[in-house]
Amino acid sequence: MNASVLRVFLGQAESTDAKDNRMTDLVTGGAGFIGRHVAEALLKRGGDVIVLDNFNDFYDPAIKVHNADALGQYSNCTVIKGDIRDVDLLNRIFSERRITRVAHLAAMAGVRESVGQTRLYMDVNLTGTMNLLEAGASADIDQFVLASTSSVYGKTEILPFVETDSADRPLAAYPASKRAAELLAHSYHNLVGMQVTALRFFNVYGPAGRPDMMPWRLMDATQSGETIKLFNGGEIHRDWTYIADTVRGVLAALDKPLGYEVINLGCGAPISLKDFVAIIEQNAGNRINTVQVPTPPSDPPITFCDNSKARELLGFAPAVSIREGLRQTWDWYRDFRGI
Repeated sequence: MNASVLRVFLGQAESTDAKDNRMTDLVTGGAGFIGRHVAEALLKRGGDVIVLDNFNDFYDPAIKVHNADALGQYSNCTVIKGDIRDVDLLNRIFSERRITRVAHLAAMAGVRESVGQTRLYMDVNLTGTMNLLEAGASADIDQFVLASTSSVYGKTEILPFVETDSADRPLAAYPASKRAAELLAHSYHNLVGMQVTALRFFNVYGPAGRPDMMPWRLMDATQSGETIKLFNGGEIHRDWTYIADTVRGVLAALDKPLGYEVINLGCGAPISLKDFVAIIEQNAGNRINTVQVPTPPSDPPITFCDNSKARELLGFAPAVSIREGLRQTWDWYRDFRGI
C-alpha cells in the first residue's frame, strides 16, 4: 500500500496539536467495492474524505489495497487502516478531524457466510455501528448514511419489497444484524436528533466488484470451467443494481438529511439467475458449467425493489439496465484479467 496516503496505520494515529476544522466525509469500508466507488465520487467533488477500512481477508485483501492506492492518488483523501470496533481509534479520528457526514459501508457481508458466525456478524455490524453512532453523536455530525440490505425482508410475501413491511423475519445473522442496526440508529435520531438515512441495497454489481459475489464468480467460471451451483435450477430472482446507480443514491442521501428514513435503493427489475448466467455467457462467448441444487434456507426466492420512495425523496433514477451493466462489467473484467 502507498504509505503516503496513510494517516493512521494499524490503529497507530499521528498526533496533532489542534483539530483540523475542514469539513470531512468519513467513508467506512471505503476500500471495499461500494465504498471505493462512493469515496471516489466524493473526492471528485473536491471535498476531504477519510477512508476507514480494516482490509480483512473476507476476500483477497490485495483487491482492497489496490482500491486504497487508487484513492490515495487524490490529495484530499486520507486512508486509515483500522476497525470500527476500535473505539479509541474512532474517538481519535472524530477528535482530530471535523467529520460532518458519515457513509457507513463497513460490514461483515454475505447471507450464507453469516450462518454459524452470529457472534462475529453482530459484533462488527451492530456493535461497530453503535461505536460510529456514538462518535457521530458526540461530534454532532450533519448526516449518517447507513448501508443496510434487501436481505432484511426475508421470505416476505409482499412484492415488490416496500419499506412499510415489518422486515422482522430475517433468515440469517447478516440481515438480522443489519435490521438491528437500523433500529439502533433510530434511537439516536430519537434521543439526540441525529439525521440518519438507512439505505437497503439490492444486489449491487459492476466493475471492480467483489470476487465472492455471483457476477465475478460466473465470469471466472467462463474461463476456468468451474462448476457453479444454481439454486432451484436458476429459478431464483435477484434485483441487480449497477454500482453507478447505487453510488448516485448514496451521494443523494448524504446530501439530503431527512430526519430518520429507511429507503430501498434498487433497480426494480428482478431477473432469474438462469437468465443472468445466459447474459454473462453471451458476453464471454463461453458456456458456464452448472449444477442444480436446492436453495439454502438462508436465501429468499426473490429480491424485488419498490424504489418509489427513493425516487420521491432522493431523486433516484436507476439508469443502467442489467444487459448494459453486465456488458460494462465484463469489459472491465476482461481488461482486469488480461483476456
